[in-house]
Formats: sequence, C-alpha cells, structure tokens
Amino acid sequence: MFVSLRLRALLLAALGLAGCPASAPVQDLSDTRQTIQAAEAAGAATLAPGPLARAHDELKQAEVYLQQHHYHDASRAAEQAHKSATEALNAAQQAKGSAPTPPH
Repeated sequence: MFVSLRLRALLLAALGLAGCPASAPVQDLSDTRQTIQAAEAAGAATLAPGPLARAHDELKQAEVYLQQHHYHDASRAAEQAHKSATEALNAAQQAKGSAPTPPH
C-alpha cells in the first residue's frame, strides 16, 4: 500500500508539471521589446499608433504573467505583442516607402 501511495504522489506531481513551461520566456520578451523599439524608431507612434499601442499593452500583460510565474500565458502574450509590434513596424516602414520586415 505504501508503494501505491508513493506512486500516486509521483504521478500527480508529474501531471502537474507537464503543462508548465520549464523556464520563463525571457528571450521572447526581450525580442518583443527590441521589435517595439524598432517600430518606434521607424515612426510607428505617428504612422501606426494602434498596433504600437496594442504591442505595448500586450507586453505589459506578458510582464504581469511573468511576475506571477504563469510562463505559458506570458509566452503567449509576448508572442501576440511581437506580432503587433511587427505589424506596427511594417506599417511605419510602408508609410515611409521602406521594405517591410519579415516576421520571426
């Protein structure tokens, strides 16, 4: 019976960890910040304010999730923020007549 309880405890622990990313998505957030900075440098604040504002908001949400150790949610929010930042960058570059940046 002791082995059975021990086995159950191990299985429950393994199942609890299965859905959690192993580490914080720090690189995802860093990449997103860099893309936001590139969009701002390209003039997105005036040329694509909607997508840029969304990128900032989504990045803030990702940072909240990160602080709460909700790494899966942080990663998803960072990914969405990166998409919005790329959209802002591309819109700003197109408005200026530059070639758009391909998504990562």
